[in-house]
Amino acid sequence: MSNIQSELFEKSKNIVPGGVHSPVRSFKGLTSTPRFFKSANGAYITDIDGKDYIDFCMSFGPLILGHKNEKVESSLQEALKRGWSYGACEPYSVELAEHIINRLCFVDQIRFVNSGTEAVMTALRLARGVTGNNKIIKFNGCYHGHVDSMLIKAGSGLAGEAEASSAGVPESTAKDTLILELEDLEGVKKCFEEHKGEIAAIIVEPLPANNGLLVQEKEFLQGLRDITKDNDALLIFDEVISGFRVAFGGMACHTGIIPDIVTYGKVIGGGLPVGAIAAKTHIMEHLAPIGNVYQAGTLSANPLAMVGGLETLKQLTKESYKTLHKNTEKLISVFKKWLKEYNDGQFSNYNIIHHSSLFWIVPGDKIKSVGNIPGNIGEDFIPLFELLLDKGIYLSPNAYEVGFMSHAHDEKVIADLEKRLWS
Repeated sequence: MSNIQSELFEKSKNIVPGGVHSPVRSFKGLTSTPRFFKSANGAYITDIDGKDYIDFCMSFGPLILGHKNEKVESSLQEALKRGWSYGACEPYSVELAEHIINRLCFVDQIRFVNSGTEAVMTALRLARGVTGNNKIIKFNGCYHGHVDSMLIKAGSGLAGEAEASSAGVPESTAKDTLILELEDLEGVKKCFEEHKGEIAAIIVEPLPANNGLLVQEKEFLQGLRDITKDNDALLIFDEVISGFRVAFGGMACHTGIIPDIVTYGKVIGGGLPVGAIAAKTHIMEHLAPIGNVYQAGTLSANPLAMVGGLETLKQLTKESYKTLHKNTEKLISVFKKWLKEYNDGQFSNYNIIHHSSLFWIVPGDKIKSVGNIPGNIGEDFIPLFELLLDKGIYLSPNAYEVGFMSHAHDEKVIADLEKRLWS
């Protein structure tokens, strides 16, 4: 890494909090400083020194087709010529909405927003508006964006009062969020008994993928579905990460378990800022302007994001998913061999947990809840990340973040990965 990289980071720290616009980019806890990137193409990303890396961060998930997919780029260029923000009705959001709704049997309507966080914020408000109740159950280990009520950690009791894990979150807000543990259906039932008639919804990542990759059993998700129905509460699937990545209809289609409300993001914008909330009509009609649950956004359904998202989703066929998942298996095989054999087994304590095109390199196995995550995961990650970075392999710069494959990570790229690993 050149002095230019370090100097740029120091300059950034003087004018931006921590030098970054999202905390996970800061390389906090690592020995090196963040890389500044100037360009990307396919499966590769290039820093300001001209060094290229095989990118397994993929902008933290949205780039399922890889960087600068030709068809997406062409559609964006054409859209840019027409104008990039109208603040008015346009046909592009209608086209994207139809493409999604016509292929998902469990939603009737969708509204586009600007981020996954905004989608979750709207989903929670909508659930409260529909049910007339205030309390929300979330699970330790599931991330739902930086919405105040979701920045909560577990309290001392199973269903007791929660306390904020971020400054600036009012105590009154924290009290309406109930924290439970993944896999604990009995705890969920008990929570409903203790807060009878008060709970609006359960929100869950059906594939928790922002605090490690905590793959859940179908029985647990089905149990949540059954409990919410029995208690006149709603089930919200946060599929900002998993939606359109594990399958076109996300985990809802993959498991056959249908939520009342689903939130999307990342993939549906083709790499541009986007989020979405979708549900059946009888729920969505509570949103303004026809209902009394207010939501608005100046840049919602931005025409560039709509066009880029549509062109991305058009390329996600059943065959494309099969290829993507097959290449992910090949990638994992290469990584596992290297982890076991490199430098006399320096990283042999590592395993790879994966689901579809997501993977997590972690010192452990069968990790399904936060309590199972090894306590030394942060320290163990430092030498692995730094070595891979030096070899031109870019992972998300945090031990708890997952890796993402894309359609650009083909057999040629996997062969290049193998060559770089053993160099």
